[in-house]
Amino acid sequence: MHTTGRGGVISKAFTAALPLTLPIAAGFLFLGCSYGLLMHAKGFSFWYPVCMAYFIFAGSMEFVTVNLLLSAFNPLAAFLLAIMVNARHLFYGLSMLGPFANTGWKKPYLIFAMCDETFAINSSATVPADVDRGWFMLFVSVLNRWYWIVGTAIGWLVGGLLPFSTKGIEFVLTALFLVIFLDQWMNQKRHVPAMVGVLASALCLAVFGADRFMIPSLVLMLVLFVALRPYLDGPHDDAHDDDRAGDAAGVGEAAKTTVAIKGEETR
Repeated sequence: MHTTGRGGVISKAFTAALPLTLPIAAGFLFLGCSYGLLMHAKGFSFWYPVCMAYFIFAGSMEFVTVNLLLSAFNPLAAFLLAIMVNARHLFYGLSMLGPFANTGWKKPYLIFAMCDETFAINSSATVPADVDRGWFMLFVSVLNRWYWIVGTAIGWLVGGLLPFSTKGIEFVLTALFLVIFLDQWMNQKRHVPAMVGVLASALCLAVFGADRFMIPSLVLMLVLFVALRPYLDGPHDDAHDDDRAGDAAGVGEAAKTTVAIKGEETR
C-alpha cells in the first residue's frame, strides 16, 4: 500500500510538471542543438559538449567555455568569469529558500539544476493541492536539464552530417544573447536591469579598453544590482510577483551580451 501511494505521488507530480516544461523543451532542444553544432564546428569530440551539458548545465557559461577552452590557460579568469556570468543565481537562491526548505534529499539536486527557466516555473507555478511540491519541482528540474543534454547531443551529431561549411556559426552566441536581451526588454515594464548592464558595460569599456573591460563591467553590474535590489523587488504583494521574477531572470542578460560580444572580438 505504501509503494502504491508513493507511486501515485510521483505520477501526479510528473503529470503536473510535464506540460509546463514542454515550451522549455522547444527552446532548449533548439539552443542545445546550436551549442552542439558549435562544438562540432570548433573541432571538439562528441563527449566534450555532452559532458559539459551534463556536469555544468549552465547554457550561457557553456557557450562562453568554448572560447575559454580554445584560449590560453587562465583558471583564475575562468573562475571569475563563471561567477560573474552566473551571479544572478544569488538572487534566485535567496528567493527559493522557502520552497526548497522541506524537500529533503531532493534539495541538493534542485539547487544544482536550477536555471532561469526552471526558476521561472518553480517560483511561479500554481501546484495543485494533491501534488507534492518537492516532487513537482524535481521533475521540472530533471526534464529541463535533459532537454538541454539531448539537444546538445543531437546538435553535435547533426553537425557531422551537414553538407556545407559551418564557418562563422560561432556568431550564434552573440545573436542568442542579443535576442534574449531584446526579449527581456520588450516583455518587462521596468528596464532598470537592462539599463544598468548596458551603461556599466559602456563605462568600463571607456575606462579599461576593449581588452580589459569584461571582468570590471560584470563586477560593477553585480554591485549595482545588489545596491538596487530594494527597488528591483518593488512592493511585496502578489500583483508584483511576475515583475519581480522577470527582473531576477533579466539580471544576467546584459552581462551575457557583454561576454558574447567580447568573445566575438577576441577570435
